[in-house]
Amino acid sequence: MTQVKALVLTGYGTNCERETAHTALLAGVDQADVVHFSQLLSGEKRLGEYNFLIFPGGFLDGDDLGAAQAAALRWRHAKTELGRPLLEELKDFFDSGGVILGICNGFQLLVKLGLLPALGRRYFERQVSLSHNDSARFEDRWVYLQANDRSPCVFTKGLDRLYFPVRHGEGKLVARDEETLAALEREGLVALSYVHPETGQVSTEYPYNPNGSPCGIAGLTDPSGRILGLMPHPEAYNHPTNHPAWTRGEQGTLGIRLLANGVEYLRRQG
Repeated sequence: MTQVKALVLTGYGTNCERETAHTALLAGVDQADVVHFSQLLSGEKRLGEYNFLIFPGGFLDGDDLGAAQAAALRWRHAKTELGRPLLEELKDFFDSGGVILGICNGFQLLVKLGLLPALGRRYFERQVSLSHNDSARFEDRWVYLQANDRSPCVFTKGLDRLYFPVRHGEGKLVARDEETLAALEREGLVALSYVHPETGQVSTEYPYNPNGSPCGIAGLTDPSGRILGLMPHPEAYNHPTNHPAWTRGEQGTLGIRLLANGVEYLRRQG
Protein backbone atom coordinates (compact mmCIF):
# COMPACT_ATOMS: atom_id res chain seq x y z
CA MET A 1 0.00 0.00 0.00
CA THR A 2 1.25 3.46 -0.90
CA GLN A 3 2.64 5.39 2.05
CA VAL A 4 1.17 8.87 2.23
CA LYS A 5 3.69 11.42 3.47
CA ALA A 6 2.55 14.98 3.94
CA LEU A 7 4.81 18.02 3.93
CA VAL A 8 3.20 20.99 5.67
CA LEU A 9 5.20 24.06 4.74
CA THR A 10 5.97 26.76 7.28
CA GLY A 11 8.00 29.93 7.57
CA TYR A 12 7.78 33.68 6.91
CA GLY A 13 4.37 34.15 8.46
CA THR A 14 2.39 30.91 8.28
CA ASN A 15 0.51 30.24 11.51
CA CYS A 16 -1.76 27.25 10.89
CA GLU A 17 0.90 24.61 10.27
CA ARG A 18 0.47 22.66 13.52
CA GLU A 19 -3.29 22.24 13.36
CA THR A 20 -2.97 21.43 9.65
CA ALA A 21 -0.43 18.68 10.31
CA HIS A 22 -2.64 17.36 13.12
CA THR A 23 -5.66 17.27 10.80
CA ALA A 24 -3.61 15.49 8.13
CA LEU A 25 -2.75 12.77 10.66
CA LEU A 26 -6.43 12.47 11.64
CA ALA A 27 -7.18 12.15 7.90
CA GLY A 28 -4.95 9.10 7.66
CA VAL A 29 -1.57 10.22 6.38
CA ASP A 30 1.26 7.98 7.53
CA GLN A 31 3.58 10.89 8.21
CA ALA A 32 3.05 14.64 8.52
CA ASP A 33 6.17 16.80 8.74
CA VAL A 34 6.12 20.53 9.37
CA VAL A 35 8.98 21.77 7.19
CA HIS A 36 10.42 25.27 7.06
CA PHE A 37 10.99 26.74 3.61
CA SER A 38 14.71 27.09 4.38
CA GLN A 39 14.96 23.34 4.91
CA LEU A 40 14.00 22.82 1.27
CA LEU A 41 16.74 25.19 0.19
CA SER A 42 19.41 23.60 2.37
CA GLY A 43 18.55 20.09 1.20
CA GLU A 44 17.65 18.96 4.74
CA LYS A 45 14.21 18.12 3.32
CA ARG A 46 13.22 17.44 -0.28
CA LEU A 47 9.84 17.67 -1.94
CA GLY A 48 10.51 14.34 -3.65
CA GLU A 49 10.37 12.59 -0.28
CA TYR A 50 6.64 13.37 -0.03
CA ASN A 51 3.46 12.91 -2.06
CA PHE A 52 1.07 15.28 -0.24
CA LEU A 53 2.07 18.95 -0.12
CA ILE A 54 0.10 21.42 2.00
CA PHE A 55 0.44 25.19 1.98
CA PRO A 56 -1.29 26.26 5.23
CA GLY A 57 -2.87 29.53 6.23
CA GLY A 58 -1.28 32.56 7.82
CA PHE A 59 0.11 35.89 6.72
CA LEU A 60 3.12 35.25 4.50
CA ASP A 61 5.50 38.20 4.79
CA GLY A 62 2.76 40.11 6.57
CA ASP A 63 0.83 40.21 3.28
CA ASP A 64 3.08 43.07 2.18
CA LEU A 65 2.81 43.68 -1.58
CA GLY A 66 -0.49 41.76 -1.44
CA ALA A 67 -1.29 38.39 0.09
CA ALA A 68 1.43 35.81 -0.74
CA GLN A 69 2.93 38.02 -3.45
CA ALA A 70 6.36 38.16 -1.79
CA ALA A 71 6.21 34.41 -1.16
CA ALA A 72 5.43 33.76 -4.82
CA LEU A 73 8.51 35.76 -5.81
CA ARG A 74 10.57 33.80 -3.29
CA TRP A 75 9.46 30.54 -4.87
CA ARG A 76 10.18 31.79 -8.37
CA HIS A 77 13.76 32.81 -7.57
CA ALA A 78 14.83 30.34 -4.87
CA LYS A 79 17.43 27.67 -5.56
CA THR A 80 18.50 24.62 -3.59
CA GLU A 81 22.01 24.16 -2.25
CA LEU A 82 22.84 22.38 -5.52
CA GLY A 83 21.77 25.41 -7.54
CA ARG A 84 18.57 23.88 -8.87
CA PRO A 85 15.52 26.19 -9.02
CA LEU A 86 13.06 25.18 -6.32
CA LEU A 87 10.22 25.78 -8.76
CA GLU A 88 11.56 22.89 -10.85
CA GLU A 89 11.36 20.63 -7.82
CA LEU A 90 7.77 21.74 -7.28
CA LYS A 91 7.01 20.93 -10.91
CA ASP A 92 8.63 17.50 -10.52
CA PHE A 93 6.54 16.87 -7.40
CA PHE A 94 3.35 17.56 -9.31
CA ASP A 95 4.41 15.67 -12.44
CA SER A 96 5.19 12.60 -10.31
CA GLY A 97 1.55 12.42 -9.19
CA GLY A 98 1.60 14.28 -5.88
CA VAL A 99 -1.42 16.17 -4.56
CA ILE A 100 -1.35 19.79 -3.40
CA LEU A 101 -3.66 21.59 -0.98
CA GLY A 102 -3.55 25.34 -0.36
CA ILE A 103 -5.61 26.76 2.49
CA CYS A 104 -6.36 30.50 2.72
CA ASN A 105 -2.88 32.07 2.51
CA GLY A 106 -1.82 28.85 0.79
CA PHE A 107 -4.56 29.35 -1.81
CA GLN A 108 -3.37 32.91 -2.33
CA LEU A 109 0.12 31.55 -2.98
CA LEU A 110 -1.10 28.90 -5.42
CA VAL A 111 -2.93 31.41 -7.62
CA LYS A 112 0.02 33.81 -7.59
CA LEU A 113 2.39 31.01 -8.55
CA GLY A 114 0.01 30.08 -11.37
CA LEU A 115 -0.61 26.53 -10.15
CA LEU A 116 -4.31 27.42 -10.06
CA PRO A 117 -6.46 27.37 -12.04
CA ALA A 118 -4.10 26.33 -14.88
CA LEU A 119 -6.71 26.79 -17.60
CA GLY A 120 -5.54 25.08 -20.76
CA ARG A 121 -3.04 23.22 -18.54
CA ARG A 122 -0.86 26.33 -18.57
CA TYR A 123 0.76 25.83 -15.20
CA PHE A 124 2.84 28.58 -13.57
CA GLU A 125 0.99 31.23 -15.57
CA ARG A 126 -0.99 33.62 -13.40
CA GLN A 127 -4.58 33.72 -14.62
CA VAL A 128 -6.47 34.86 -11.51
CA SER A 129 -5.69 36.51 -8.20
CA LEU A 130 -7.25 37.04 -4.78
CA SER A 131 -7.85 40.60 -3.65
CA HIS A 132 -9.33 42.60 -0.77
CA ASN A 133 -12.75 41.66 0.55
CA ASP A 134 -15.61 43.88 -0.61
CA SER A 135 -16.33 44.57 3.05
CA ALA A 136 -12.91 46.25 3.30
CA ARG A 137 -12.24 44.38 6.52
CA PHE A 138 -10.95 41.10 7.86
CA GLU A 139 -13.72 38.48 7.88
CA ASP A 140 -13.79 35.87 10.64
CA ARG A 141 -16.98 33.80 10.43
CA TRP A 142 -18.40 30.40 9.48
CA VAL A 143 -19.78 29.95 5.97
CA TYR A 144 -21.82 27.41 4.05
CA LEU A 145 -20.20 25.79 1.03
CA GLN A 146 -21.31 23.56 -1.80
CA ALA A 147 -18.96 21.09 -3.45
CA ASN A 148 -19.20 20.96 -7.24
CA ASP A 149 -20.00 17.43 -8.41
CA ARG A 150 -18.80 18.41 -11.91
CA SER A 151 -15.33 19.19 -10.64
CA PRO A 152 -12.40 16.83 -11.24
CA CYS A 153 -11.08 17.72 -7.76
CA VAL A 154 -9.96 14.62 -5.84
CA PHE A 155 -10.37 16.39 -2.49
CA THR A 156 -14.09 17.15 -2.86
CA LYS A 157 -15.26 13.82 -4.27
CA GLY A 158 -18.40 12.60 -2.54
CA LEU A 159 -18.79 15.80 -0.54
CA ASP A 160 -21.91 17.95 -0.66
CA ARG A 161 -22.79 20.77 1.76
CA LEU A 162 -20.01 21.93 4.07
CA TYR A 163 -19.73 24.41 6.93
CA PHE A 164 -16.24 25.77 7.56
CA PRO A 165 -14.78 28.93 9.08
CA VAL A 166 -13.10 31.69 7.11
CA ARG A 167 -10.58 34.19 8.42
CA HIS A 168 -9.10 36.42 5.76
CA GLY A 169 -8.85 39.96 4.45
CA GLU A 170 -8.05 39.15 0.81
CA GLY A 171 -10.35 36.40 -0.40
CA LYS A 172 -12.15 37.91 -3.38
CA LEU A 173 -11.31 36.09 -6.58
CA VAL A 174 -10.36 38.36 -9.46
CA ALA A 175 -10.05 36.94 -12.97
CA ARG A 176 -8.00 38.66 -15.65
CA ASP A 177 -11.04 38.83 -17.95
CA GLU A 178 -14.64 37.66 -18.30
CA GLU A 179 -13.67 34.73 -20.51
CA THR A 180 -11.36 33.40 -17.82
CA LEU A 181 -14.18 33.59 -15.28
CA ALA A 182 -16.56 31.84 -17.67
CA ALA A 183 -13.98 29.13 -18.40
CA LEU A 184 -13.60 28.34 -14.70
CA GLU A 185 -17.27 27.44 -14.50
CA ARG A 186 -17.47 25.82 -17.91
CA GLU A 187 -14.54 23.47 -17.19
CA GLY A 188 -15.63 22.62 -13.67
CA LEU A 189 -12.64 24.21 -12.00
CA VAL A 190 -14.77 25.91 -9.36
CA ALA A 191 -14.51 23.21 -6.70
CA LEU A 192 -16.33 24.99 -3.87
CA SER A 193 -18.89 27.79 -3.80
CA TYR A 194 -20.37 29.95 -1.06
CA VAL A 195 -24.09 29.24 -0.72
CA HIS A 196 -27.07 30.70 1.11
CA PRO A 197 -27.77 28.63 4.25
CA GLU A 198 -31.50 28.37 3.60
CA THR A 199 -31.84 28.09 -0.18
CA GLY A 200 -28.56 26.31 -0.88
CA GLN A 201 -28.09 28.53 -3.91
CA VAL A 202 -24.72 29.99 -4.84
CA SER A 203 -24.48 33.36 -3.15
CA THR A 204 -22.83 36.66 -3.91
CA GLU A 205 -24.65 38.20 -0.94
CA TYR A 206 -22.78 39.32 2.17
CA PRO A 207 -22.19 37.75 4.68
CA TYR A 208 -22.91 34.35 3.10
CA ASN A 209 -20.26 35.22 0.55
CA PRO A 210 -17.80 36.91 2.93
CA ASN A 211 -15.52 38.54 0.37
CA GLY A 212 -17.59 39.27 -2.74
CA SER A 213 -16.06 36.63 -5.00
CA PRO A 214 -17.93 36.49 -8.33
CA CYS A 215 -20.03 33.38 -8.87
CA GLY A 216 -19.58 32.62 -5.17
CA ILE A 217 -16.15 31.10 -5.78
CA ALA A 218 -14.64 29.76 -2.55
CA GLY A 219 -12.17 27.23 -3.96
CA LEU A 220 -10.54 26.27 -7.25
CA THR A 221 -9.01 23.12 -8.64
CA ASP A 222 -6.82 22.48 -11.69
CA PRO A 223 -7.63 20.30 -14.73
CA SER A 224 -5.96 17.25 -13.14
CA GLY A 225 -8.01 17.64 -9.97
CA ARG A 226 -4.89 17.06 -7.86
CA ILE A 227 -4.57 20.66 -6.70
CA LEU A 228 -7.13 22.41 -4.52
CA GLY A 229 -7.02 25.91 -3.14
CA LEU A 230 -9.75 27.24 -0.88
CA MET A 231 -10.25 30.25 1.35
CA PRO A 232 -12.17 28.45 4.16
CA HIS A 233 -10.18 26.49 6.77
CA PRO A 234 -11.05 22.76 6.85
CA GLU A 235 -8.26 22.14 9.39
CA ALA A 236 -10.06 24.43 11.86
CA TYR A 237 -12.98 21.97 11.96
CA ASN A 238 -11.21 18.77 12.94
CA HIS A 239 -13.39 17.85 15.93
CA PRO A 240 -17.16 18.07 16.52
CA THR A 241 -16.66 20.57 19.34
CA ASN A 242 -15.14 23.06 16.88
CA HIS A 243 -18.64 23.59 15.44
CA PRO A 244 -20.14 26.81 16.85
CA ALA A 245 -23.44 25.02 17.60
CA TRP A 246 -22.07 21.72 18.86
CA THR A 247 -23.77 22.11 22.24
CA ARG A 248 -27.11 22.05 20.40
CA GLY A 249 -26.12 18.82 18.71
CA GLU A 250 -25.37 20.36 15.33
CA GLN A 251 -22.59 18.77 13.35
CA GLY A 252 -21.70 18.77 9.67
CA THR A 253 -18.91 17.16 7.68
CA LEU A 254 -15.58 17.55 9.43
CA GLY A 255 -12.78 19.19 7.47
CA ILE A 256 -10.84 15.97 8.00
CA ARG A 257 -12.97 14.41 5.25
CA LEU A 258 -11.58 16.78 2.63
CA LEU A 259 -7.97 15.83 3.46
CA ALA A 260 -8.91 12.16 3.75
CA ASN A 261 -10.08 12.23 0.13
CA GLY A 262 -6.57 13.28 -0.88
CA VAL A 263 -5.11 10.43 1.16
CA GLU A 264 -7.49 7.89 -0.37
CA TYR A 265 -6.67 9.11 -3.87
CA LEU A 266 -2.94 8.58 -3.31
CA ARG A 267 -3.49 5.12 -1.86
CA ARG A 268 -5.55 4.11 -4.89
CA GLN A 269 -2.71 5.13 -7.18
CA GLY A 270 -0.34 2.80 -5.34
